[in-house]
Amino acid sequence: MRRLNRKKTLNLMKELDAFPKVPESYVETSASGGTVSLIAFTTIAFLTIMEFMVYQDTWMKYEYEVDKDFTSKLRINIDITVAMRCQYVGADVLDLAETMVASADGLIYEPVIFDLTPQQKELQRMLQLIQSRLQEEHSLQDVIFKSAFKSASTALPPREGNSLQSPDACRIHGHLYVNKVAGNFHITVGKAIPHPRGHAHLAALVSHESYNFSHRIDHLSFGELIPGIINPLDGTEKIASDHNQMFQYFITVVPTKLHTYKISAETHQFSVTERERVINHAAGSHGVSGIFMKYDISSLMVTVTEEHMPFWQFLVRLCGIIGGIFSTTGILHGFGRFVAEIIFCRFRLGSYKSTSVPLSDGHTSNHLPLITDNSTH
Repeated sequence: MRRLNRKKTLNLMKELDAFPKVPESYVETSASGGTVSLIAFTTIAFLTIMEFMVYQDTWMKYEYEVDKDFTSKLRINIDITVAMRCQYVGADVLDLAETMVASADGLIYEPVIFDLTPQQKELQRMLQLIQSRLQEEHSLQDVIFKSAFKSASTALPPREGNSLQSPDACRIHGHLYVNKVAGNFHITVGKAIPHPRGHAHLAALVSHESYNFSHRIDHLSFGELIPGIINPLDGTEKIASDHNQMFQYFITVVPTKLHTYKISAETHQFSVTERERVINHAAGSHGVSGIFMKYDISSLMVTVTEEHMPFWQFLVRLCGIIGGIFSTTGILHGFGRFVAEIIFCRFRLGSYKSTSVPLSDGHTSNHLPLITDNSTH
């Protein structure tokens, strides 16, 4: 009984077989079919490799939502070198809530030499080249997000050896925590002092001839510090053409949550526009000489997520490639053989056309001569 049931099951499965097997004795092989098969297998192998490379790649997905976090503090990471001695300059932040954050809360004033070494100039040129390419090819930002924590630091390498030249500039670096509202980070002449109606700088003891706000921005970012991320102002260098000159940077900060297969961090992207002018009260150009970075916080938050093709989708695409190539090459091969047979059949019919045979009475016969046994002798 078990054998009968097994045979019935096998017969039923055979009847459900949707892929009938053709005996090999019924299959006719040809050189053209082998050539097409070789082309098909080569194409399938090439497309399979390309599809596997696509499967290994990832892409960044951007989602936007309203930022509902208003109470947290915003971190500003600063590394700026000004071509003035440290005792002549002061840096602080004043926001719209009239809250002053002094540089003593997290910034370090370090006397340095403004001119760069050849190694430092090479890194600065590389940063400037990357910045120019990022402005043209915005998709390169995705590559930077993916390579975060794997790329080298964008900070300038330390100066090698003991230079006999005395420091002529001041490097202001560190970080500050400010309210998450619009504000103004600025570097100007004199140290900042608190004032009931705002703040002021002690600039009276500094002569105008010593004003020089030529500066280099080695790094400026907002939020969590992520090594390898290149920000829009990294590598910027400005040379002042006049003692009384104002440099302004208008920055729009966008809160960003970054989720990749390497890191998960909360940072901030920003865009910037620049302006510089000479202070000349006689000509109507009023203001204070210095470096002013006015930032504003966007109400939208961006979530950047690194995504990968699912494995099932890869299998579906791979099956589509293999089946499509086999079907297409089979159709093309069949059509080619059909056309070839039509052409060759016409040539064969032409070879069997009737020929004229002369007769003894001077007439001609259009019929083929009858071949007999006697005619062969």
